[in-house]
Amino acid sequence: MPTHRPNLYERYRPFRRRTEIAFWLLVVVVQIGASVAVAAMDVQSSGREVAFWQVLTWELSSQFSLLALLPAVFAFERRFPMDLDHLRQNLPWHLLGSVVFSLVHVAAMVLIRKAVYAAVDEHYSFGNWLVRWPYEFLKDVRAYALIVLGIRFYRLFMLRLQGEARMLDEPEEPASPVQATPQAPPVDAPSPGPGAAARPERFLVRKLRREFLINAADIDWVQAQGNYVGLHVNGHDYLLRATLTDLLGQLDPARYARVHRSYAAHLDRISEIEPLDGGDARLHMRDGSQVPCSRRYRANLSQMPVAVVQE
Repeated sequence: MPTHRPNLYERYRPFRRRTEIAFWLLVVVVQIGASVAVAAMDVQSSGREVAFWQVLTWELSSQFSLLALLPAVFAFERRFPMDLDHLRQNLPWHLLGSVVFSLVHVAAMVLIRKAVYAAVDEHYSFGNWLVRWPYEFLKDVRAYALIVLGIRFYRLFMLRLQGEARMLDEPEEPASPVQATPQAPPVDAPSPGPGAAARPERFLVRKLRREFLINAADIDWVQAQGNYVGLHVNGHDYLLRATLTDLLGQLDPARYARVHRSYAAHLDRISEIEPLDGGDARLHMRDGSQVPCSRRYRANLSQMPVAVVQE
């Protein structure tokens, strides 16, 4: 029996978070080195009497403040994504966000500088905020834009690496009743109500310039991820541009149920339900993965013929 060979994304996934953190730390370290060198040369060329520790304090306070703000920018961009579909809608939010970003950045670096200067019995003055802050904002808005742009390029790269799925279009109606007979649903199958969405049987996945099909029935569980839904299929993850609610409205309700605010599971793929404190549970799937189940949605599993792990 052939063994599964992990692809590039599967090999990268265990190191993804550490790689992302290391990348931004490296960016900040390089930026600190370049900024300190440029500031030192500017001081030397101007003939001012400025100690090196002061130059170092100025640059380190600025870069460390920017580094501390990165998680907030990541979260804000997830909430208001700057993709082509939402650019016009979310651009005003990011313009406002850049102002808040700059105010917090400048306030943080000024506090750090004052603390360092006070530690050596010196006094630091930022100057007139009405004059200095617009100058700092022009630098901060460029930094903010570069951070958001870097996030978008990285997410596009991850989409290509991980694979992006879309629902296949519905097949055209047959031209005659004779052709329609083999495709007619069973007599006992419930007919969809008026306005009900057609259930997709397959999804088309594009991944690294390749296209292939996955069956809707092969989806083990799904997870909401911002403007996407992650489809977990046979140990692989693919992203679908949809909300969890919209996707569940198009999947078979006899097979799929919401088990958490951000998760839904294929009921036939659950092997065990492990109760947790507070009424929550952990679902053990047949492929070895685990899915959280909140107390609010445990009622969806009340009729499931699956094993329950006793605490």
